[in-house]
Amino acid sequence: MAQQRGFTLVEVLVALLILSIMAAMAWQGVDGIVRTRDASQRLLEQTLRLNTVLAQWQTDLGAVQDTGAVPPLVFDGATLRMTRGVPEGVQVVAWSLRPEAGSNAWLRWAGPVVTGSAALQDSWFASQQLQGGEPGQLRTLDGVSQWQVYFFQGNAWSNAQSTGNVVAPPPGAASGVAPRQALPSGVRVVLSFAEGSGMSGTLTRDALLGP
Repeated sequence: MAQQRGFTLVEVLVALLILSIMAAMAWQGVDGIVRTRDASQRLLEQTLRLNTVLAQWQTDLGAVQDTGAVPPLVFDGATLRMTRGVPEGVQVVAWSLRPEAGSNAWLRWAGPVVTGSAALQDSWFASQQLQGGEPGQLRTLDGVSQWQVYFFQGNAWSNAQSTGNVVAPPPGAASGVAPRQALPSGVRVVLSFAEGSGMSGTLTRDALLGP
């Protein structure tokens, strides 16, 4: 009978080494696929959140209502305040950029829905005292390094803090009533994103004001 020859120890070790190399290469491929999938998922979630926030921003601006009791739309460089009409009445909404947890956060505050001038003035005053943790304050977006707001007035975009079209007091108004700035027909926001936020560069979004 012919003598049967088995594998030597060296051959077994070489085979194990080859299998180890192939397993490592396969794992690197799987790991790369998982990392790419996770990065794509994070980007998709950030994009969906950004679109949702900007949709809310445009909805607020589209519902701006001039009640005559408080300014309908004011930007002081840090906070944009507006009076927003809703089916039940009017509410004050404030968008602001505040430093939180080592980075800036874009916040939205919505006051209670009111129907009287006195309550509306109280809500407007409350919007000027916000510290970032009040009821109704929502952290909408992280990683925004800075923002600029522009108003469309006189067929041109201008800084929202500059003096624009001035409207004289209505006939029959009490003496001493100061002229007020007319509502713009559009609002432009420019958001700049910080490094490491998952978004880069700047984003510009225009919104029309309601009639």
